[in-house]
Amino acid sequence: MSATRPKYRRVLLKLSGEALRGRKRFGLDTGVLTRVAQQIRRVVEQNVEVGIVVGGGNFWRGVDSEAKGMDRATADYAGMLATVINALALQDALESEGITTRTQSSITIPAIAEPYIQRRAIRHLEKKRAVIFAGGTGNPYMTSDTAAALRAIEVRAEVLLVAKNKVDGVYDADPAKNPQAKKFDRLSHEECLDLRLQVMDITAFSLCQENALPIIVFDLQARRSIERAIFGEPVGTLVGASERET
Repeated sequence: MSATRPKYRRVLLKLSGEALRGRKRFGLDTGVLTRVAQQIRRVVEQNVEVGIVVGGGNFWRGVDSEAKGMDRATADYAGMLATVINALALQDALESEGITTRTQSSITIPAIAEPYIQRRAIRHLEKKRAVIFAGGTGNPYMTSDTAAALRAIEVRAEVLLVAKNKVDGVYDADPAKNPQAKKFDRLSHEECLDLRLQVMDITAFSLCQENALPIIVFDLQARRSIERAIFGEPVGTLVGASERET
């Protein structure tokens, strides 16, 4: 990496379940977990404070289950439990790298996770503990994207890092369907809305826009992509640059 100092000192990393699945069709890829944990260890050693929101799509997708006739609220609660599974797996990987980690859940599971408490989460971050936020927002009809935006704002993160699975930024069309799709290096929140680009779900994106929270969308599978994003290297697409980036 060309930069010698981290650009951001407190970040919120959104890991989709699909990204943690890696090349598998279902479940967790232990190699991906290890690589993520190693990158987080290296940035924590540089005094970066890291919060993490995990999705659950590698185990369960509430929208798909609803389409098959399941009650939407019930399906979403099942999805929240899937995020807890991912959080525990990531917690184990981080602790194997020597990182003190706390998992907080927005749904109460006292045997395995702390309840989500904003001030406690911030205190953990100040003590250089990695904090994993599981259970989404704790409400049905809300995505883990919304949970990521909300937690980033609540813990006063400087940037929201959105790690995708084999998607290296924001395009003007689906690159998997259109090989001529154009990738953007930088966009404002307003440009994303004007161009109708789907960076995150609309509720999550609106929260980021209203709170001037920059977003970096990048491919988790790219080499050391989390570190590079935190160190300010050009990786993925930057949405809504803060003053330091203008």
